Amino acid sequence: MSGVRELAAPFVVPGPCGVAVRDRLKHLTSQDENVLRLVGEHQGALASRDLKVRCAEGLEHGADTWAARKRELTALSSSRIAGAITKATHDQWALARRCQAAYIRKLAAGIKTLRHRLSLPIGERGTKRAAGGYRSKNEWFCKSRRLAALKDRHTAAVAEWQAGRVRVVRGGRRLLNTRHHLTQAQLTEEQWRERWEAERWFIAADGESGKRFGNETIRVTDTGEVSIKLPAPLAHLANTRHGRYTLTARVAFAHRGVEWADRITANRAVAYRIHLDTGRGRWYLTASWQRPAVQTVPLETARARGMIGVDTNADHFAAYHLDRHGNPVGGPRRFFYDLSGSAGHRDAQIRHALTRLINWAGRAGVAAIGIEDLDFTAEKSREKHGRKKRFRQLISGMPTGKLKVRLVSMAAEHGLSIVAVDPAYTSLWGGQHWQKPLATPHRRMSRHDAAGIAIGRRALGHPIRRRTAPPPHDRSDRAGHRTAQAEPGNRGREGTRPPATDHARGGVPPNGTRKREPSASKTVRDAPSTQQWAQNSLTHTG
Repeated sequence: MSGVRELAAPFVVPGPCGVAVRDRLKHLTSQDENVLRLVGEHQGALASRDLKVRCAEGLEHGADTWAARKRELTALSSSRIAGAITKATHDQWALARRCQAAYIRKLAAGIKTLRHRLSLPIGERGTKRAAGGYRSKNEWFCKSRRLAALKDRHTAAVAEWQAGRVRVVRGGRRLLNTRHHLTQAQLTEEQWRERWEAERWFIAADGESGKRFGNETIRVTDTGEVSIKLPAPLAHLANTRHGRYTLTARVAFAHRGVEWADRITANRAVAYRIHLDTGRGRWYLTASWQRPAVQTVPLETARARGMIGVDTNADHFAAYHLDRHGNPVGGPRRFFYDLSGSAGHRDAQIRHALTRLINWAGRAGVAAIGIEDLDFTAEKSREKHGRKKRFRQLISGMPTGKLKVRLVSMAAEHGLSIVAVDPAYTSLWGGQHWQKPLATPHRRMSRHDAAGIAIGRRALGHPIRRRTAPPPHDRSDRAGHRTAQAEPGNRGREGTRPPATDHARGGVPPNGTRKREPSASKTVRDAPSTQQWAQNSLTHTG
């Protein structure tokens, strides 16, 4: 097909490499909370200072400067706390660099689109592949000014990238900007200040294999007892030996608790983080650990028992079950979610929809779920869809990032693999080849349902179209069967079509004569035919 870009091959998505569980620290005393606040403030100030030094170093950072920063922090805390702070600093700096690179790519895409549209005559119509010219001289002029602004931003961003300068806000830039919009956020200045300070605290420690219970700084025993190694300036607050403070709260991880207990019993590394949810006034402890890299199953193994094809939309997942030959089984399934409201509500909606999808996949008996490898980074730009604000909002609302992370981790817990496919033309070809043939008076097929079939077939390695071109020689199919998805074996329609012995009832041959006289009595019927006709399903048509 002319104009169709080359499609990327399907691949099995690697499983999660880490695990995190959380539990609430209940029944804390006022002294416990006071100690946690003092530790968080002290170590948070050290983390802010270390991040400032790291950002000032830029690309000149090396092992020597890292060791020097760690020695300075060790004198004010401990060696383990200094190591955790410097590691968190480097992770944050690296994340800022990745975001900076993505910002540069976004600006470059916008500049390219603006240059193309400004080069076209005013009012020229666009195509499906490229936008046309602007509608009026005024719009052309405004877009030319925006092009100049994007060029300046791109030049400045590239200069900062080459110099190694990044912009990082401990506590989050969004929360920082909320300070100027307290009325809209429905917060008082005191509430905002409490949230801001809590986000900048640092009460975390990396795990250490071979140490008791897998962590020497924040230790959680098998009975749920939590104790913290206090930094040197706060050692006088310790209530147990060796400068440690033991909390009155007890933790018990309901989710993955057995796996966590096995790790700490074997003294394997477990990282911990303690934080305060200011909105609820609750303290939480999060435990995390790494899993060994497990090789993903081969693609053929994932395809062995069929596939669930899933089309991601702004308000639901459209899924269809296909057998290993690419034939649809049953009817379409839709798993709805609502992405309005708070971030917690949106996250819960995605989680519940994925749970229903995975449970249905388990009942269907498949080994994998096929999904599009979506990335709308370039599609959400206002330069490409300037006047289509609702369309840009629709694309932005699709949970592509969270979907990838959550689906992979949740599917791995149920023994399911995720096969990612190229998203090109799935909705177009699915609607063209599968929507109308599968629609019945009792089954309503949408374009999204047909796209789910297209995604599943591509994940199984089959073409999306229901049949290939006709045989090149004659109707006997001596060049090979024309269907691409049929199961190998004996097919009832492979033979030559038997000759017609008679024309349709009541018809007259072209020569105007009948081959036999009509029956005298309507009650007299011919003997039943001995010819057997194999009526295959829709997907096995020849």
